[in-house]
Amino acid sequence: MTERLNYYQASPAAFRAMRDLEEATHALSIPLALRELVKMRVSQINGCAFCLDMHAPDARAAGVSLQKLDVLAAWRESPAFDARERAALGWAEALTRLEATAAPDADYAALAAAFTPAEQVDLTLAINAINSWNRFAVGFRSVHPARADAA
Repeated sequence: MTERLNYYQASPAAFRAMRDLEEATHALSIPLALRELVKMRVSQINGCAFCLDMHAPDARAAGVSLQKLDVLAAWRESPAFDARERAALGWAEALTRLEATAAPDADYAALAAAFTPAEQVDLTLAINAINSWNRFAVGFRSVHPARADAA
């Protein structure tokens, strides 16, 4: 794959705005491990190899188990995830696939049962942020670096 455009260089102001949004999510009520788990799932759905490569080490460093990362694409069938993680992942999928799901009441009910109203908003902002990053990276074909351990 060949990069189409370096969006960092093409519009530093837009990149700063995205960085500011990302930084804002760090100060919210959603724990880092859960944010990283959501970033991984959303990036899987959006097919963003660049973001998956970036966030997998971050997720492990935040304490997300290798088992959870290994079975994340099939989280609904795995006992590895607790109710709060399931609610967050369901909400992340519903919002990422909005055209197909229309954010169903069942996903919102699970979210509301596991998160306070403020946490619901904070999680939604984090989901929106990673979806935005995915659209930049996929749209402009950002290529993740090859690492020596990939072989």
